[in-house]
Amino acid sequence: MHIETSEGHVIHVKDMGSGQPVILIHGWPLTGDMWEYQTLALLEAGYRVITYDRRGFGQSGHPADGYNYDVFAADLAAVIDKVGAPKVSLVGFSMGGGEIARYLSRYGSAKVDRAALVSSVVPYMLKDDSNPDGVDDSVFDQLQAQVREDRFAFLQSFAKTFYGIGLVSKPVSNGLLDWTFALAIMASPKATVDCINAFGRTDFRPDLPAFDIPTLIIHGTSDKTVPIDPTGRAAAAAIPGAQLIEYDGEPHGLFATAPDRLNADLLDFLAR
Repeated sequence: MHIETSEGHVIHVKDMGSGQPVILIHGWPLTGDMWEYQTLALLEAGYRVITYDRRGFGQSGHPADGYNYDVFAADLAAVIDKVGAPKVSLVGFSMGGGEIARYLSRYGSAKVDRAALVSSVVPYMLKDDSNPDGVDDSVFDQLQAQVREDRFAFLQSFAKTFYGIGLVSKPVSNGLLDWTFALAIMASPKATVDCINAFGRTDFRPDLPAFDIPTLIIHGTSDKTVPIDPTGRAAAAAIPGAQLIEYDGEPHGLFATAPDRLNADLLDFLAR
């Protein structure tokens, strides 16, 4: 289905199953369909699973602007309202963790039961004096330049780092790489460029006190896309009571490189 945001833009939503609702928020530069392994596991466990394409990606509208986390949080709020359940669980992958952080700080946790941050950019990716373990600003400039020069070649090469090709003991298939490319090229080139600013340069540290719900953090120790020190480990240290599970040797795209383990950890967390 499609829902309309307060600005009149269209968000494409897939709402499947019944039971306790879980909203899965995708990463850059993919779509809600990236959650294939998790969607199936959650549905088979009796959950209602909601995925959606972030504005500018997949089958959602492709506006010229609005690619910042205040707007993304408002879009998530619209999805949560459409679900119509007293409580939802939120699972955010990579830049999707930012939607959860900004949603909680702007709208509160009254409608949220629990949250999971998977390979998430929260709390802060950018290296500066306050964040010495972060990523150099030049890296994000380079990403934007590569997207502008040849978005298609960039997406194919980026996926290899994303899934840790040459690093993990069980590499993903060529078919999965082709599927990742197919999802990524559905995005607006403007959204693809602008979201690098959003996930790379947004400081979510002021949003962390809003995590007053059970929080699970999962991150691969060999994540070259979103390094674990300024993100997963820093978030776990700053969110009271958060549980951190480190996947030793796993890359960024662990939803596909370690799907069985991720599914089991998410199901365990959701059932508590």
